[in-house]
Amino acid sequence: MFDTVIISGGNIDRDFALVFLKEILKENWKKDEKGRKAKTNEVRLVAADHGVDFFVGTDFVPDFAIGDFDSISASGKAFMQKHPEMQVIRLKPEKDDSDTQSACRFAFEKGAEKILILGATGSRLDHVISNLGLLVWAKDCGKKIVLADANNYIELIESGRMLHKTGQFGKYVSFFPLGSDVEQLSLSGFKYALQNYHLRASDCGLTVSNEMQEECCRVEYASGNLIMIQSRD
Repeated sequence: MFDTVIISGGNIDRDFALVFLKEILKENWKKDEKGRKAKTNEVRLVAADHGVDFFVGTDFVPDFAIGDFDSISASGKAFMQKHPEMQVIRLKPEKDDSDTQSACRFAFEKGAEKILILGATGSRLDHVISNLGLLVWAKDCGKKIVLADANNYIELIESGRMLHKTGQFGKYVSFFPLGSDVEQLSLSGFKYALQNYHLRASDCGLTVSNEMQEECCRVEYASGNLIMIQSRD
């Protein structure tokens, strides 16, 4: 369960993002002993710079908007003025963090433990690579960041993780080392199994487009950072 959702300024499928966002918010409601809906915990919504534009024309208003706001549209600026209840954190354009990382850092300072980022992928490959680096940065901070778009669900996966075929995001499951080799990687229950394999970046074709063959699949490894991408197309 996510405690924070950040809308970033990359390419974003609006229909997918709205449905996904509604599902996440719905997970934070349950029925009490009298059958009434009761909120279990609060999910913060954060707009990272150009991500403000996503909220225009929706039923959602982010709790926070953070960035230098040099790339938002006129309608996005009007949206910010229309909603004074939204806390705005303005950053200088010259900074060491990207707007997305600044939003994540801010969320961590507010107590976030698990962040979902929508709009973290797109045509700017430099930004995509930067956002993949956020997964390792979050792990080093003792936190969790997941990236998602209409076709991909991207996360660092811990050793010993069990995956279930029922409810998976997409048909294909790919694994890659991120930042360092992954030692003694074992994949059980998959169409293409591995046993104690030393996975390097040069093994780029070995662990791409795998599939869950059994209902429960297990991922184990000894060390490294293992990125998992579940893909629908």
